[in-house]
Amino acid sequence: MKVFIVAEAGVNHNGSIDLAKKLIDVASNSGADAVKFQSFKAKNLVIKNSEKADYQKSVNRENESQFDMLKKLELSKEMHLELFNYSKNKKIKFLSSPFDFESVDLLNDLGLEIFKIPSGEITNLPYLRHVGKHNKKIILSTGMSNIDEVKNALDILVNTGTKKNNITVLHANTEYPTPMGDVNLRAMLKMGKDLDVNFGYSDHTLGIEVAIAAVTLGATCIEKHFTLDCNMDGPDHKASLEPKQLKDMVTAIRNIEKALGSEIKKPSKSEIQNLIIVRKSIVAKTKIIKGDILSEKNITVKRPGGGISPMKWDEVIGTKAAKNYNQDEFI
Repeated sequence: MKVFIVAEAGVNHNGSIDLAKKLIDVASNSGADAVKFQSFKAKNLVIKNSEKADYQKSVNRENESQFDMLKKLELSKEMHLELFNYSKNKKIKFLSSPFDFESVDLLNDLGLEIFKIPSGEITNLPYLRHVGKHNKKIILSTGMSNIDEVKNALDILVNTGTKKNNITVLHANTEYPTPMGDVNLRAMLKMGKDLDVNFGYSDHTLGIEVAIAAVTLGATCIEKHFTLDCNMDGPDHKASLEPKQLKDMVTAIRNIEKALGSEIKKPSKSEIQNLIIVRKSIVAKTKIIKGDILSEKNITVKRPGGGISPMKWDEVIGTKAAKNYNQDEFI
């Protein structure tokens, strides 16, 4: 199965439609399958005096509330439509994470085939019901949650009308950047097995190696934040990949997909030509006269293959030579 790679632009557009289009260009050029933004109305998402997360405080003005920060990062309905059409022209799927009912309905009206549920909404019962009733393909991030919360969210989505095989759960950690010791990729495997559901990984670590490791473990979806420049002003830039890193990650994942192959152990097309050269045959160790008894004294094993396989050694030992042999001649 091809890994579905989501290049997460998130709010790294800083409220600029031009910057958002440049991010779409980067995502398209990287070879990712989708570019994802975030859809919300600050007034529907957070109370006005809510504090920012610590990682947000470290890269923004500390006296700015979470509401004020988010208000500047909203995408209007018109901007959504423009970015949706721009992505289509760039031949990359447009996705967005809706954070409220209004945004869910906006994305549904745009015709999105996939809804991405952010980690913070996994315990939001009314929201999950509203998303689930649309029967879309769903990518469900599970940061900050335990296995019971993930199971409950899945049950709500399924009971509301979404097919379970259309849901992919993403193991995630919501700290930006995520410390390596907190990644816990084994939990991704356990979650997929226990819940019998498609699984993947939303990566907030620095670098690309953990996302690649997740693919080797069986992740079918990878999500990774990216930006034009990690030094830009905004809450998520510093924990995001720059364009070359994003392209390197996509290339590495595509290579890993090819390398994983099938479960069948057999010679590959490229190595069949080496069979004759590298394997060995039973050959004359010394000059042999017709009628001589073949033994360890007069036969041995050498390259190339193509003669009698050394696996037939016990069958050859003790038989009579059917003809004369020169040294190194195939028996």
